[in-house]
Amino acid sequence: MDIFNKQESNVKSYCNSFPVVFTSAKGVWLHTEDGNKYIDFLAGAGSLNYGHNNPEFKKALIEYIEKDGITHGLDMHTEAKASFLTALRNHIFTPRNLDYKVQFTGPTGTNAVEAAMKLARKVTGRTNIVTFTNGFHGCTMGALAATGNQHHRGGAGMPLAGTSRIPYEGYAGVDGLALFETMLNDNSSGFDKPAAVLFEVVQGEGGLNVATNEWLKKLAKICKDNGILTIVDDIQAGCGRTGTFFSFEPSGIKPDMITLSKSIGGYGLPMALVLLKPELDKWSPGEHNGTFRGNNHAFTTATKAIEEYWSDDSFESHIADRSQQVRKVIDKTLKKFPSLFVKAKGRGMMQGIECKDGDLASAISQRCFELGMVIETAGPNDEVVKFFCPLTITETELEKGLQIFEKAVENVAEKATKKAS
Repeated sequence: MDIFNKQESNVKSYCNSFPVVFTSAKGVWLHTEDGNKYIDFLAGAGSLNYGHNNPEFKKALIEYIEKDGITHGLDMHTEAKASFLTALRNHIFTPRNLDYKVQFTGPTGTNAVEAAMKLARKVTGRTNIVTFTNGFHGCTMGALAATGNQHHRGGAGMPLAGTSRIPYEGYAGVDGLALFETMLNDNSSGFDKPAAVLFEVVQGEGGLNVATNEWLKKLAKICKDNGILTIVDDIQAGCGRTGTFFSFEPSGIKPDMITLSKSIGGYGLPMALVLLKPELDKWSPGEHNGTFRGNNHAFTTATKAIEEYWSDDSFESHIADRSQQVRKVIDKTLKKFPSLFVKAKGRGMMQGIECKDGDLASAISQRCFELGMVIETAGPNDEVVKFFCPLTITETELEKGLQIFEKAVENVAEKATKKAS
């Protein structure tokens, strides 16, 4: 640990909760230098939906590297990029009756958000972007302005501007969309008509808050009626995490733009996209660029991921089955320990359980780690224990992880009871 403690910045975070040295990983398992193994219920914060070192992806990547395939190509045409765009069109867009152009941004999700916000402003000529309470969109300045979390906002070092925030569905009992619509139609509201509305269908870092289909349809209608663009941030909730490839699919809405990153690369390789309706493609060449926007290794594994898992509906069925498995344990835990927990959160394989406070959630997460599982928390006060394992997890592996969670809850509850007495 000495090299990390002496040389690495204090900004590091996950390693503070999991102070071991990992050496290898396979599927849902992480292995350490001291011979221990942990089941992974963090999955790179959603970057490893298909597991660690997926064998089919690894084979495709090794073959590509061994034939001296292009690694770095800026935005030049490559065989790997063509294969990815073809797979995306044939297996994702066409079956869902979607028509989007694809912008390759810098390799991070926050860069994709920055690009989408810039394009919305360019197309509409307006500057304001509406975002929501508990939203998280990244830590670069534009995306951070759209983010609600004060811990992250505090790192900016200067005022964050260009956005207006309204209540997300269920926030403090306030009807945010009624407020939004009223202010849009009131010339004295002081509310600048926005270029776009940026939102998550399931708020990941914000605590696994889920927007209903009705709420999403109403939001889309308000935006359409007022000439406002809709941008869905599907960076964490996309690529099957909520049960369908895109999180918004059950609602039937078709956003003007979608941001993707994390698991779109398949193998955990850096990659980020903005999907935009063709009529919005008003960019001038190179107007938003980045040296590493053409990660051909990621194109290779991304293509394999789409072809392997999204050519039919079998993977969606698998996710639905595993989602039910998780929800049963959450419901069981809520019933068994009503004084410790508040409610179930999330959707699909993006679920969690809200604890009475952040200390309890932290204690459960720490005990899970001691028992052999990596799992983290989310929410404004880190009060939600977040189940985020790879989507490819088997029924048996998932049962193993859920048993560790249940054991951790029992241990923490026993400790709390002893302390109280």
